[in-house]
Amino acid sequence: MKRISIVFLQAVIVLIGIVALAMLIWFPLTEGRATNLNLINIYLDPFILYGYAASIAFFVALYKAFKLLGYIGQNKVFSLSAVKTLQSIKYCALILSILILMAGLYIRVFHNKEDDPAGFLAICIVTIFIAIVVATAAAIFEKLLQNAIDMKSENDLTI
Repeated sequence: MKRISIVFLQAVIVLIGIVALAMLIWFPLTEGRATNLNLINIYLDPFILYGYAASIAFFVALYKAFKLLGYIGQNKVFSLSAVKTLQSIKYCALILSILILMAGLYIRVFHNKEDDPAGFLAICIVTIFIAIVVATAAAIFEKLLQNAIDMKSENDLTI
């Protein structure tokens, strides 16, 4: 892969992280309950804090994807560190899907009867699906990469 492509993909990952962070900061201010709260109480809401804690897995996965692109740029894609990075991305995606599922269940059970949680639950379903797709892709790539490393090590032993 050309160096410019890798730098471009790394820049896209950084941009995704910046946009996600901006949304995490901006969204609580636009929430319906925030109209009667001051700035401190908005960000101390337990559900907002849960969202911030759950986003850690997302940002770790972004960092690991950035790191994986670095391995590709250094021609170290067939290494155990690349396999471990893919494994970390898989686990982060699975953890994120579980945390989103828990948030969706919480809103479904404890929402205000005057509110309609359908929009939030639809977003939960879509993001869980995306996280599971990412976890599945990472698991497939991890297995393929591990098989390639095993084949390479077998070939090195026979020579």
